Amino acid sequence: MTTIVKAFAAQSADAPLGPDSIERRDVGPNDVGIDILFCGICHSDLHFVRNEWHNAAYPAVPGHEIVGRIREVGANVTSHKVGDMVGVGCLVDSCRECHDCKEDLEQFCSKSVGTYAGFDKVLNRPTYGGYSKQIVVDSHFALRIPEGLDPAAAAPLLCAGITTYSPLRHWKAGPGKKVGVVGLGGLGHMAVKFAAALGADEVVLFTTTPSKIEDAKTLGASSGVVSSDKAQMRAAANSLDLIINTVAASHDLGEYNKCLKRDGVMVLVGAPEHQHTWPNVFNILMKRTSIAGSPIGGIAETQEMLDFCAAHNVASEIELIPVSKVNEAYDRILKSDVRYRFVIDMSTL
Repeated sequence: MTTIVKAFAAQSADAPLGPDSIERRDVGPNDVGIDILFCGICHSDLHFVRNEWHNAAYPAVPGHEIVGRIREVGANVTSHKVGDMVGVGCLVDSCRECHDCKEDLEQFCSKSVGTYAGFDKVLNRPTYGGYSKQIVVDSHFALRIPEGLDPAAAAPLLCAGITTYSPLRHWKAGPGKKVGVVGLGGLGHMAVKFAAALGADEVVLFTTTPSKIEDAKTLGASSGVVSSDKAQMRAAANSLDLIINTVAASHDLGEYNKCLKRDGVMVLVGAPEHQHTWPNVFNILMKRTSIAGSPIGGIAETQEMLDFCAAHNVASEIELIPVSKVNEAYDRILKSDVRYRFVIDMSTL
């Protein structure tokens, strides 16, 4: 059985998003049904609805930064109860049996299912995201939103938050480490906040927009470098242990590799439409530097991140909008005209 719920969807790659109705499956024994209160807008949403990654199915309902309240729980569910505030991030299922799943690294499971652009095995159709009134997910993929976190500001943590927290934790950002962050957008501002909260000795913002340096300092950065200024980039050479590169536009990675110390690591978390320009191999060999990539985190790590945010008063800087402003928000994102994440108030749908 299914339930028809309101949604906001694109009907084609060149169509604006608008009101629609979609099917949600009924709550199964291991599921929770969630009334969605807030949904963040990720740049991935734009890529998806415009089919820039060639994975869209229409109607396309994006949204994987979901916060809501549980309205129904399945008969086997003991981890959640009706009325709980929960979040749903980028994943709604995985195989639970592979090596990655057993190590709580569901993001690497070859059979993981995306909140949108995945495949719903129950309904035998693509998954629909959080630009809707309700969602039904397996309870394992519903995350507890701790008390003290503003639910609207917590929504972007389900993607932008965990995407930056995970590599910072994996490469042990903290005391004794100097961390660079490339870009101060939805991802970058979270990377700055997390690096500072984790206790890094220095947090350095790299940006092409000089005015963002002072803003970054209010978020926890120690200093900033205007990356288009060759003298400033030369001065930053060989200074950083770790760089979190959040920029999704194609650019020259070699210039940032020069800023790493021996054995330093640059982690790419932005997903560009076109390939980056890579460093000369000798510039990597001679300092034993690494260029790595990182997606989101697993479910356990995402819960750890949410608890960390509540304990350290970390949340996303957001602009709350009604659903009627989604298309305008998409245009503004392309112009970098947001500080720093749009969140949709789903009560306006």
